[in-house]
Amino acid sequence: MYVNLLAAADPTWWTLAAAITIGVSAGFLAVWLITRHTRTSAVDRAAEMMEVARREAAVATQEIKQHAEEELVAKRAEVNRELDRREIESEVKLREIRAHEESLGLLDYQMEQKAERLARENSAITQARDAIRTLSKSLRKRLEGVSQMDAEEIKRALREEVQLECQDELRAMRHQILDRSEQDLNNEAKRILITAMQRLASKPNNDITATIVQLPSEEMKGRIIGREGRNIKSFEATTGVTLLIDESPQMVLISSFDPVRREIARIALEGLVKDGRIHPASIEEFYARAKEDVELNVQQSGEDALQKLGINGLHPEIIKVLGRLKYRFSYTQNALDHSIEVGFLCSMLASETGLDPNLAKRAGLLHDIGKAVEGDYEGSHASIGAALVKRYGETPIVVNAIAAHHEEVKPETVYAGLVILADTVSAVRPGARAESMTGYIQRLDRLEKLAMSIHGVHQAYAIQAGREVRVVVNPQSVTDEQAHDIAKELRLRIESELQYPSTIKVTVIRESRFTETAT
Repeated sequence: MYVNLLAAADPTWWTLAAAITIGVSAGFLAVWLITRHTRTSAVDRAAEMMEVARREAAVATQEIKQHAEEELVAKRAEVNRELDRREIESEVKLREIRAHEESLGLLDYQMEQKAERLARENSAITQARDAIRTLSKSLRKRLEGVSQMDAEEIKRALREEVQLECQDELRAMRHQILDRSEQDLNNEAKRILITAMQRLASKPNNDITATIVQLPSEEMKGRIIGREGRNIKSFEATTGVTLLIDESPQMVLISSFDPVRREIARIALEGLVKDGRIHPASIEEFYARAKEDVELNVQQSGEDALQKLGINGLHPEIIKVLGRLKYRFSYTQNALDHSIEVGFLCSMLASETGLDPNLAKRAGLLHDIGKAVEGDYEGSHASIGAALVKRYGETPIVVNAIAAHHEEVKPETVYAGLVILADTVSAVRPGARAESMTGYIQRLDRLEKLAMSIHGVHQAYAIQAGREVRVVVNPQSVTDEQAHDIAKELRLRIESELQYPSTIKVTVIRESRFTETAT
């Protein structure tokens, strides 16, 4: 009504109100349109951003998935390799266990066979004893019934009769049992030794010759000698060796009883020849360098020997002395290689006989260490080596094995016997050592003369390179029992009076020949 009145009163007001209303509506519509457009644009942008984010997330997810798959494949390959390695190790251990079980089964079978054989022999002896007792009772009753002798005379006569009847049988049985037992022991010992030697891959022995240094030209000899022999005198005084320079083309001979000193001189002389400057000052310089090199080489050689055998816990001084064996030789056999070989053999023999292989290989490696000790000490290399290792804390078993490996002292444990056996096997294997022809002939001659010195021996022959001696006795003056006693006596005299490698088989031959000529 109020508006109508206003409109009636003033028509312009209506027009203004209408314009305002239209303007407000138009503004509201414009704002609504702008807002709607903005909202639509925001939604579109949000959709685009979500699509971009979704694509980026998909790409990142694909990359993560691919990386995870690659890691999974790598992990699977690593796990497969580890499983293959463990499977191979398991197969190796299984084969070792099977081999050990087979060897144990073989030993059990052999022990059962020996037990059965001993039971049979015991049963046979029991039966023979029962038969002898029965025969004795019957004879005693028969004698008591037909004779008026007293009990003591009857017992004496019966004892003599039984002894005469059973003497040959008992002797034959005793020989049979002894021969069979000795044969079984020999077969078992041969099996163990052959097994150990087959498992050991031995290297050929090194040739030991005089140390020779090659020269680039004949002019170098004059430079080594120096003015009025000044250089050669200085070299010999510094190194403690003797240089032999003769007409041999382009070579110099180094002579010394000490192989370590000779090696130091060789290295020093080669350095001087290569450098070209030879005078007393340079000689002392190169000698000092060579001495350091040899000492390092000695230490490394000792550590390499321990690494080969898997031994640890040795005193550093023992390792150093052990390395010096590299420059020692015995009948062309390198002392360090021989010691390592004895260590391997002791370990194998100990494993075959149920002993501690680590303790055995330790004693075997150190058995000749006394050969590398300086000459200030008195005594054999066995006693010197035993004293050395005892000083640095080795066990009494190892000390006794070293001291007794040449039987200079009594072996106190079975490990000493293993070292003696392994030392002998390493020394007597084909190609291990070289022996001069003179010494070889003298050894055979001593063996034959020792056999001929026994009463009753007619002829004696050393055969098989001195590893067997065959003795022929006179059958008219020597009986079978005496022939057996001669074999024992000769064996004991060989063991006490001769030094020999390995073993010597003694064979006594007693035979009678009867010849007739038909005409």
